[in-house]
Amino acid sequence: MAIRGRIRPLYLGAVAALLSCHWLPVCVSQSVIDGCQLQKVKASGFSRNGDILIGGIFWVHFAAGQQQITFQEEPVPASCHTFGFQNYQWIQAMIFAIEEINNNPEILPNITLGFQIYDSCTMLQRSLKGTLWILAGQEEPIPNYRCQRSLPPAAIIGDSLSTRSILLARILGLYKYPQISYFSTSPLLNDRNQFPSFFRTIPSDDFQSDGLAQLLIHFGWTWVGILAADDDYGQQGSQIVQQEIIKAGACVAFTEKILPSRADKNAVNIVKVIKSSTAKAIVIFSSNVYLVPLLDEVLRQNVTGMTWIASEAWATYSLLSIEKYFEIVVGTIGFAIHSGDMMGFQEYFVSIHPSTSPGDTFVRNFWEEAFGCQWTNEENPLMIKDNKTKVCTGSEDLNNPLINNMMDFRLTYNIYNAVYATALALEDLRKCRQNGGPFHHGICADISDFHSWQLLHYVKKVRLQREDKKAFFDEHGNPPARYDIVNWQRGPVGTIKHVKVGSYDSSAPLGKTLNINGSAVQWITGKKQFPVSVCSPSCPTGFRKATIPGKPICCFQCVQCLVGEISNQTDSIECFKCPWDQWPNKKSDRCIPKVTQFLSFKEAFGATLAATSILLSVIPALILGLFLYYRNTPIVKASNSNLSYLLLISLILCFLCSLAFIGYPSAKKCLFRQAAFGITFALCVSCILSRTIMVVMAFKATKPNSVFKKWVGPNLSYMIISIGTGSQILLCVFWLLLNPPFSLYNTHSQPGIIIAECNEGSPVAFWCMLGYLGLLAFISFLVAFLARKLPDSFNEAQYITFSMLAFLSVWLSFIPAYLSTKGKYMVAMEIFAILSSTLSLVFCIFSPKCYIIILRPKTNTKECLMGRSAGQTKKF
Repeated sequence: MAIRGRIRPLYLGAVAALLSCHWLPVCVSQSVIDGCQLQKVKASGFSRNGDILIGGIFWVHFAAGQQQITFQEEPVPASCHTFGFQNYQWIQAMIFAIEEINNNPEILPNITLGFQIYDSCTMLQRSLKGTLWILAGQEEPIPNYRCQRSLPPAAIIGDSLSTRSILLARILGLYKYPQISYFSTSPLLNDRNQFPSFFRTIPSDDFQSDGLAQLLIHFGWTWVGILAADDDYGQQGSQIVQQEIIKAGACVAFTEKILPSRADKNAVNIVKVIKSSTAKAIVIFSSNVYLVPLLDEVLRQNVTGMTWIASEAWATYSLLSIEKYFEIVVGTIGFAIHSGDMMGFQEYFVSIHPSTSPGDTFVRNFWEEAFGCQWTNEENPLMIKDNKTKVCTGSEDLNNPLINNMMDFRLTYNIYNAVYATALALEDLRKCRQNGGPFHHGICADISDFHSWQLLHYVKKVRLQREDKKAFFDEHGNPPARYDIVNWQRGPVGTIKHVKVGSYDSSAPLGKTLNINGSAVQWITGKKQFPVSVCSPSCPTGFRKATIPGKPICCFQCVQCLVGEISNQTDSIECFKCPWDQWPNKKSDRCIPKVTQFLSFKEAFGATLAATSILLSVIPALILGLFLYYRNTPIVKASNSNLSYLLLISLILCFLCSLAFIGYPSAKKCLFRQAAFGITFALCVSCILSRTIMVVMAFKATKPNSVFKKWVGPNLSYMIISIGTGSQILLCVFWLLLNPPFSLYNTHSQPGIIIAECNEGSPVAFWCMLGYLGLLAFISFLVAFLARKLPDSFNEAQYITFSMLAFLSVWLSFIPAYLSTKGKYMVAMEIFAILSSTLSLVFCIFSPKCYIIILRPKTNTKECLMGRSAGQTKKF
């Protein structure tokens, strides 16, 4: 009898659309029946009556395999095969939560909750069959009808995997039946337009994918492979995690699909790809039921050294945590569903017994699985004489370490929360007071006769207090994301333990969502150092990463930083220039202060040049003293003593002016040193030019009626010196006024060195000053060369010729040498030119006279001078 009548005509159309021949039905071609029908599969489940029922869809058994549908013959119904020990805990978690609520007077007092539980057996058609069975109230459902007097289920807990939850949510969403999944994580289910009544107590894969990417970057795994089941859960999750991995700066070496439709799940091809890749960290986004064939193939091909990163669907899967897979799964790390506290559940679970669980159609299978025995009954007669078969007696004790180690409270906690969310929503509905309700005109729903959409309103607003935190459903039906990070470690006697080594909490502050205790992780290598999975080895400090054309960004080559640049981090994308006053060290990983270089008095080179300048200046000073002492002798008088004194003083200044080029180039020193050098040398060369001209004039004046007689005298010498020196002074004055030299730090000439130097201000003025000196010297040389054969007792013109030739040679060779040197050596080159040119003048002009005065004093007479002038004595 249908107490609710036809609910909505859309129901039949939706079921017909969803249950197409592609999924499982047998298409009937009779003319009477048009379309497709479900296969007749015997319902596998049990129920308990109550005032309000809660439905539950679980996969307790595993399907024996996928049959290829040819559409040419009726497919054989898939059979349920392996019993899932942990999955049976899920059913008991729901029953435990319902009994706990029924015994709690504060929640739904005087109302008893019942349940309807169905085994979907990992098959889509069975999931749908079970949902319709729960909604219709009988094994063979009639669409749009409830064929029992009791109310339809308040909500449905399930299904587990995302693909099946999507299928159910499309039907349940039509009538606003609250559906709370404990294991479906696909982001597709966030769409409230398509799935308006879907909720879950497990976070969406959006959060897990972000966390997995953070986990990979935390351990430096930038070159990873991805294996994903070819279903909604695997493909959606892997796409998101791939996006997050790339966003975080890592790369995907390969992506492969685990094909549920194939018996071997494409394992052979997948393992070949794994072996050919250099990636050692592999993310597996798949349901646990698909991984057994894959790991079997990994064992067969002897693939070792891989670090598996697990999604929450298999991070604590006990079937893989056995001795068979020990050598390949140890070191696995991944995200596991957050494990909460279910007070009393373990004691409740170990108290289960077939004799005390009437109506539980799975308890006997559970007992056989737990103890490796078989029950004897009429359908399963056992030969007592068969010693290989262990008979279940019922006296076995569940309270033992082996059973306790097989228990997993992660998914059971999600189911526990789902039941409580439903119960609290019902309690909020019950507490509603008329005229204060949430519906039209303040109407409240009747707890004894409510509609599904009314309960849906309260489920959206439900709040659970769990572990000092409130759990709730957001606008997409998702709870706050909390995960445990577990590591598969070696346990006693060849077992594997799932050890919590960290956590992920989306509600934590930015940058603190992921917490990992790295020292607690056990890797497959057996070492504390985590494995490496990179396409290219890390670039050390002092290098930068350079992409390889045609390769992902994680495949790169290390290029040393350019001169003047550093990188102080490994795997630096670019190098950075040091500040102007700093320079990279030898490793190019940090900047150190540059060495400031100038020709200093404190260093040996500068001190040697300074001492040489001072010592050489003593020579003309001694000669000056010698000339003053012998000033009344003929040779001194014949040499124009006043000009000689002035020349010697200028030579002393020339030697000493080189000291202005040694030491720190301050602003004042830069301003005057080149001018002082130019003026002193102009005075010196002007004196030599004056002497040369006076020698020529003196011999020209000895001829009768010579016009040069009136020019012979000291005034001409002083005029020549004044003009020669004055012109240089004017040039230097204009230079200092218009564009004077200044002090600067040269950071470009020599890498790693700051050259403290003087900028000449106007290079044109500097070279004009040197050019003017060269012009004076050339004129002196030319005049002396032309007068070299004049009858002169002391060969004055010849000595001046030699001195000017040496002077010009020094300064002509100075120009290319000066331009080719940098820093303090440029200054040293100028000092050397000053000293050598000055010394050549002193030697060439005054050494013959000093020789006569000191070593041949007898020839220092007027007679000798006159005799020599007549050519009567031999030359010296």
